[in-house]
Amino acid sequence: MSESRKLLTGRARVLSGAFILVAALLIARLYFVQIVHGRQYSRDAMGQYTEQAPEVIQRGSIFFTERDGSLVAAATMQSGWRIAIDPQQIGEAQKLYDALNAVTPIDKSVFMNSAARKSDPYEEIAVHVDDTAATKIRALKLRGVILVSDQWRFYPGRSLAAQAIGFVGYSSEGRSKLGVYGLEKKYETTLSESSLGLYVNPFAEIFTNVKSALSSDPAAHKGSVITSIEPKVEEQLEATLDSVMEIYTPTAAGGIIMDPRTGRIVAIAGRPAFDPNTYNVVADPSAYDNQLVSGRYELGSIMKPLTMAAAIDSDAVSPGTTYDDKGCIERSSYTVCNFDLKARGVIPVQQILNQSLNVGATFLADTMGHATLTRYFRMYGLGTKTGIDLPDEVAGDLSPLGSGRGPDVNYATAAYGQGISVSPIEMIRALSALANGGVLPDPHVVDSIKYESGLTRKVPSGNGPQVLKPETAATVTDMLITVFDTGLLNGKLKMEHYSIAAKTGTAQIPQKGGGYIPGDTYLHSFFGYFPARDPQFIVFLFAIKPQGQKYASATLANPFMDIAKFLINYYEIPPDR
Repeated sequence: MSESRKLLTGRARVLSGAFILVAALLIARLYFVQIVHGRQYSRDAMGQYTEQAPEVIQRGSIFFTERDGSLVAAATMQSGWRIAIDPQQIGEAQKLYDALNAVTPIDKSVFMNSAARKSDPYEEIAVHVDDTAATKIRALKLRGVILVSDQWRFYPGRSLAAQAIGFVGYSSEGRSKLGVYGLEKKYETTLSESSLGLYVNPFAEIFTNVKSALSSDPAAHKGSVITSIEPKVEEQLEATLDSVMEIYTPTAAGGIIMDPRTGRIVAIAGRPAFDPNTYNVVADPSAYDNQLVSGRYELGSIMKPLTMAAAIDSDAVSPGTTYDDKGCIERSSYTVCNFDLKARGVIPVQQILNQSLNVGATFLADTMGHATLTRYFRMYGLGTKTGIDLPDEVAGDLSPLGSGRGPDVNYATAAYGQGISVSPIEMIRALSALANGGVLPDPHVVDSIKYESGLTRKVPSGNGPQVLKPETAATVTDMLITVFDTGLLNGKLKMEHYSIAAKTGTAQIPQKGGGYIPGDTYLHSFFGYFPARDPQFIVFLFAIKPQGQKYASATLANPFMDIAKFLINYYEIPPDR
């Protein structure tokens, strides 16, 4: 081949490559213009508005995930308009009001007061006006009427999972809007407005999306958040909690439904609740807090299975071990008693769980040794944050246990869940080790991040350490099945074809200044997992100061069963016996 021909061929290849690159860039740009940003460009094309609302925000969405993987909006941006008037330009106020009100509802007193302010060229008279009404108003060409493009945060589920989702509000300085609770706060960096905007160099937009696709942290880039919360399961949990609130009028209640093998949370809710669309009308802002993550409680006898597991795992006892239950014993000048003050005599340790015996839990702590009890409680992750992807998590307080050499009474009470405090999310993680072969899962509510480009990336999650031998977890599971089948409400909740491992807790509530609130004032708790030998779900429930019933078996056992039966039917879980 001649030199001139080689040169011509080389130039042709360079030009072809350049044309292909330009074509690829144009295709990519068209994709972002028509698919990714199409709706926003369409709104801009409407033009004919004087300005954009000063505090308008752009923000990624938050999604629930249905059982079949379909996404349901939990938090999204809603577009619309504000209507304003220039009182100096409007002419006869009544006629203008009638014309506007015929298209969209306008508060007459607001309109008339605004129209009277002749010195102000801009008075807002309506917000959250949809496109259809705005188009009709624009067609009327009313003098002195101003349409202002607006966007606002909208929560289609209203109060559904409100404390987990959170809301967008003003910062502490009051100058800008941002996520202030829940996932809106935790994922502020991910959800907040991208600095790229609509009119951007295509190279920059493509580079940004490539970078997000390759990043080791999917949440470090702008996008929408896809949660593991299943809306129908969330509805069932919240309806159950509403029933508990109505019947027993506790000051607060809450629940978590989680896969104990993965830590994937499908429902989490607290009561009282609120609607994030109207968060500003809530009388008590404490309703915004997710007490399942940010609260710390003495949860009572649901701690006993963990104490039993530590004693068995450390070879201090076996399921066949017996002890002499005297009803009450002395520890560090304090009296520790069973709930009914009655002695049982020589009985097997299974009865510690069946009858929820405090003296029996103390026996376990003494037999394994206080240092061993303390070591296992810390191995369970009690007293440390779980790292859940929700804001404001607190760590439990195991300080009364020290290094295992404190007053004997501290270990006696800790063994049955009093004197130490933990968060509900810490507790369900620790209890999940019993259902998960001795392994702690990592609780989480976010599955993945969806970018504007359409790419979705999984948020990494995994399991924590092995804290119990698998055979220990299996043994305690069998013991808890016996509790449910024979001990809880005399076995009346036993299911013929499904094994359930469960335990109740009834705890005294600490008061300021030391000691406990006198009288019949308790915190009730309940946990259970099923099918017990191949668990799909673990459920945790609690209620603070329920009225009319002293024990959690009366207030929370049947609500737990409502949830369990719903999950079994909804997920078509096969029977295990």
